[in-house]
Amino acid sequence: MVRPVGHDEQIDLVDHLDELRSRLIVCLVAFGLAFGICFWQNHRLLELLEDPADAELNKLAQKGIGFAGQADNTQRALLKLAAVDKRFAHAMASPSSGLSASVRHAASLVGPQIQAAVQGVLHAASPSNLLTLGIGEPFTQTVTVSLYFAAVLALPVVLFELYAYVIPAFSPHERAVALPVMLAVPGMFVLGVVFGYYVVLPATVRFLLGFNSSSFAVNVQASSYFPFAGLIMLAMAVIFQLPLAIVAAVRAGVVTTRQLRHNRRIAIVIAVLIAAILPGAAVTMIFEAVPIIVLYEVGILVAAILDRRDVRRAKRATRTIAAAQTSPPSGPPVPPLS
Repeated sequence: MVRPVGHDEQIDLVDHLDELRSRLIVCLVAFGLAFGICFWQNHRLLELLEDPADAELNKLAQKGIGFAGQADNTQRALLKLAAVDKRFAHAMASPSSGLSASVRHAASLVGPQIQAAVQGVLHAASPSNLLTLGIGEPFTQTVTVSLYFAAVLALPVVLFELYAYVIPAFSPHERAVALPVMLAVPGMFVLGVVFGYYVVLPATVRFLLGFNSSSFAVNVQASSYFPFAGLIMLAMAVIFQLPLAIVAAVRAGVVTTRQLRHNRRIAIVIAVLIAAILPGAAVTMIFEAVPIIVLYEVGILVAAILDRRDVRRAKRATRTIAAAQTSPPSGPPVPPLS
C-alpha cells in the first residue's frame, strides 16, 4: 500500500494525480483478488444468498404452490403409484396367486426394479428454487453475486486508501476525529450486512412470497432476487454507518447532542421515509425503520459519552495547571543578594 502523505508535506498537482493513480491501482488489485476468491467459491456464496428464498419456497412447495410444489406433488404421486405396483408385483409373485412359475418369477423381478427407481427419485439432487430464463443468466448471476461479495471483502483496503489520500487535508484535530471513524466503518458495514441477511431479508421474503400465495403460481427469478437481496443488505450496511456519522459530526463541531435530541421527532419521520423508499413492504418497514431510530440514539449516546470524557479531561488539565501555579518552588531557598 502507498503510505499516507504527512500533513505538513507539500506536493504539487502532478504528485497528487500520481498518488491518486497509485491508490486506484491498489484498490483495483484488491478488488480483483477479492473477486477471484469469490468467483472460486461462487457455489457456496450462491447457496448462502439463496437460502432465505429457498426456505420460504420450500414451505410453499409443501402446499403445492409454484414449480417446486408441482414437482413435489408429482413426486408424491409417483411414490404412491410405485407402492401400489410393488404390492401388485408381490401378490403376483406369491405361490398363492395361481400363476405359472415363469410368470411368478418375472413378477418377483419387478419389485427390486421398482425399489431402485424409488431410491433414485428420493435421492435425486434438489436444485435451487430460483429460475433462470436467459441462456447466459446462470453465468451473469454468478458474476453478479461474486461482485457483491468481492466489494465487501475489498472494502477495508478501499477505505484505507481513501483515508490515506484525504488525510493530508485534515488538521491534527480533524485527523483525531476521522481516524477512529474510518477504522470503525468496515466493522459497522459487516454488522449491517449480517443484520440485513439474518433479520431483514428473511422477513421480507417471508412476507412477500407468502402474501396471497394461493392465488398465484409463485416462482422467483434469479435475476430479480439477487439484486433485491443485495440491495437490502447494502442498505442495512449503509444505515449502520449512522452512529459513526453522528459521532463524527458532533466531534467536528457541526452539530451538538442537544440539537440532535431536540430534533428527535424529525429524525423518526426521516427514518420512516427512508424505510419506505428501501425495497420491501409495509411489514419490512419496521425492520428497516427501527434500526435507523435505534442507531440514531446510539450515535447520540456515544457522542455524549465522548463529550463528557473531554470535559473531565479538560477539568483535570485545568486543576493540574492551577496546582502547578500555586505550589511553592522546590529546592533550597535562594539567599538574598548583599
